[in-house]
Amino acid sequence: MATSPRMKLLRSAAVFGLLLAVSTSSARVQAQDNKAHPLKKAITIAKASLQKMKQIGDYQADLTKKEVVGNKSFTHKMKIKVRHEPFSVYLYFVNPSKGREVLFVEGQNDGKLLAREPSGIASLLGTMHLSPTGADAMRENRYPITKIGLVRTTEELIKQWEGESKFGETEVKYYPAAKIDNIQCKVIESTHPRLRKQFPFKTTRFWIDAKTNLPIRIEHFGWPKNPKAKPPLVAQYTYRNLKPNIGLTDRDFDKNNPRYSF
Repeated sequence: MATSPRMKLLRSAAVFGLLLAVSTSSARVQAQDNKAHPLKKAITIAKASLQKMKQIGDYQADLTKKEVVGNKSFTHKMKIKVRHEPFSVYLYFVNPSKGREVLFVEGQNDGKLLAREPSGIASLLGTMHLSPTGADAMRENRYPITKIGLVRTTEELIKQWEGESKFGETEVKYYPAAKIDNIQCKVIESTHPRLRKQFPFKTTRFWIDAKTNLPIRIEHFGWPKNPKAKPPLVAQYTYRNLKPNIGLTDRDFDKNNPRYSF
């Protein structure tokens, strides 16, 4: 059957309309892709702070660690020594469990951490060799000792933000005049309006020493059961009295060091 001129005109108009709709939709997607994600700048700043931290070979500091593990909250204050190559950590607990010591050196002790309790029944066990991710080592910790320290914690934060930057629903704020004690800080805060599987925390804050550009606090807030309630703190790591490049040696991470009790 022959197609009338009117039908041809209608079909042409329909095809043109479809092409126009596809073109407009593609333009919108392109425009959205070209628009920088709110986390892009935050990631750039965090990476710059991370690189500054990686230029430091070792450091010691006072670490306050607050974490929710299961249904319990733990706050630990400790002295920490860290060497980046090979990754080495020594912890001396100040409060609670005063006198507890933990030592971990990558490539040594069959991959185990060494732990020594100062008192109680556990002290009778002497030096314990524990898997960093085992139940005993993780009982009061949200993350294993292999992820402790300013470099590795910041790397985890950047990894989190890079994953979240693939999605929308993110608000980022900057606070250039924050303080921890008497230290002037720059703070980056990322927040999500609603619970999504791709967002492990409702709010994350990254604190950078304004003078040194080194990270000194990272904190995460979870999702409240009541949307109108204040987000609960689930993890916070604060480094005070940071002393970089003090010349830590193998002796500082040696279980036979006479200053230690392993």
